[in-house]
Amino acid sequence: MVACHVPVWGEIDLDAVGAKAGLVAFDLDNTLARSKQPMKANMAHCISQLTRLMPLAIITGGRFELVQSQVLDELDNTACRENMHLMPTSGTRYYRWDGAQWHCEYAHDLDPEERRAVIASFERHAREQGLWFEHPWGDRIEDRGSQITFSALGQQAPIEQKESWDPDNTKKNRLAAAVGADFPHLAVHSGGSTSVDASRRGVDKAYAVRELSEMTGVPIDRIVYIGDRMDPDGNDYPVALAGTIAIRVSGPHDTLRICDGLIARLS
Repeated sequence: MVACHVPVWGEIDLDAVGAKAGLVAFDLDNTLARSKQPMKANMAHCISQLTRLMPLAIITGGRFELVQSQVLDELDNTACRENMHLMPTSGTRYYRWDGAQWHCEYAHDLDPEERRAVIASFERHAREQGLWFEHPWGDRIEDRGSQITFSALGQQAPIEQKESWDPDNTKKNRLAAAVGADFPHLAVHSGGSTSVDASRRGVDKAYAVRELSEMTGVPIDRIVYIGDRMDPDGNDYPVALAGTIAIRVSGPHDTLRICDGLIARLS
């Protein structure tokens, strides 16, 4: 894999980005909102404004229901939902607004037997590596149809616990390597702060932006992608390698500054 430098938000020229941007895409957790938490009102206002100015996508490792509770439920009544592209479970599913509801345009699901085998592999290797906590906060393994997600501390773990559990990704990478060896035909990689995802190989966030480009007619090099996991082990990094205008943030406060700047330049 060829490495690339992903600039942090303070290094970018917002005038140049605004002039070139044809579509803006976001990660969700720790980019638009804290993990599993709804967007704050100021972020919801910015995202609603952006949907009226250009196409907007959300590409997240989380399932659609989290996009609904964290983002869609917080938008104001001026948001242009027809201008939104939702790609949960790392782009393995794609939703559009049909005028009345969100419709799933595609889903690259794993077959049931394969999903059961991946779940068993996650549990076996997590136990062997001492990562199987007896009292997690909520579900530890989620079957998302197109993606199996292991969350070491549980899906509902406190944010502070999640962010301090594996700051250098060593634990997640070790588990991903072990499960990946069992399923070489699948992509198994670090997801969020405490999670490891397994899905079809080649169907990831880079795949999602290529699909976006084809469906919208916006060239990949005019797609702005904003995310927090832009390190080589992060699930946002493939989007940078795909050739987008990738911008790294450390949290929603950085994203808000970028959104405010883009809105000022696009309005």
